[in-house]
Amino acid sequence: MIRLTFCLRRLPGMSLKDFQTYWRKTHGPLVARYSTILRIRKYVQVHTMEDPLNKELQNSRGAAEPYDGVAELWWDNRQDLLEAIETPEAQEAVQVLVEDERNFIDLKRSPGWYCYEVPQINPIPENVIATEKGPLVKFYYVLHHHAHQSLNDVQFYWRMVHGPNVRQYGQAIRALRYIQVHRLDDELNAQFAEPRGTEEPLYYGHAELWFDRTALQMAFASPEGMKAVEFLIEDERSFIDFSRSALWLAKEHIFIDRG
Repeated sequence: MIRLTFCLRRLPGMSLKDFQTYWRKTHGPLVARYSTILRIRKYVQVHTMEDPLNKELQNSRGAAEPYDGVAELWWDNRQDLLEAIETPEAQEAVQVLVEDERNFIDLKRSPGWYCYEVPQINPIPENVIATEKGPLVKFYYVLHHHAHQSLNDVQFYWRMVHGPNVRQYGQAIRALRYIQVHRLDDELNAQFAEPRGTEEPLYYGHAELWFDRTALQMAFASPEGMKAVEFLIEDERSFIDFSRSALWLAKEHIFIDRG
């Protein structure tokens, strides 16, 4: 499958609550309305939490401010996506959606890119979800690399070295699921950015981990957990520019899931 990651910052002067309410109650149903025309297989809104752990996570790496949310969309494959967006009906739908995005999203500061998943810790069935009222949280970590590194090099290191390191310490940090999502170096990224006037540089990917919120706090407080966290942060320095990356906790709202 191919998926879209769309990191969102709200309009200046808009509260996080108002932003997330409009997104969930107005824009989400609008995307769902056009999902068949656009051949969307799955659509998830990831809402950033107002959680004190977010500041701790940010300070642990000297990272940038979290985004206000992330829109995630999936298609069967690249060809299916291309065939969908080339139809007149789909182009009209995209126009409507972009126009509505202007009501609540600071589009210049909200990058979106197409990507593919590399599961690292992945229980079967894949039903680990950070629902709004459940105990689970979703850890989101969008990544920029150092200036001297190439996209291929950092994605290779992330996939082949850091991924296994996280798996090794997965129990110590209480991770329930861990997915790497790697950016595709594809002309589709420019096509997505153009109508939105996006000015932010694209991340090379993002990490998604699911935790029980209480267990995560306990992991941070335990000697075993802190040793694992310190080791993983040190390894992250090899391929992540902390000052241009961001990490936070979030909840998931699933609008479409066609299996």
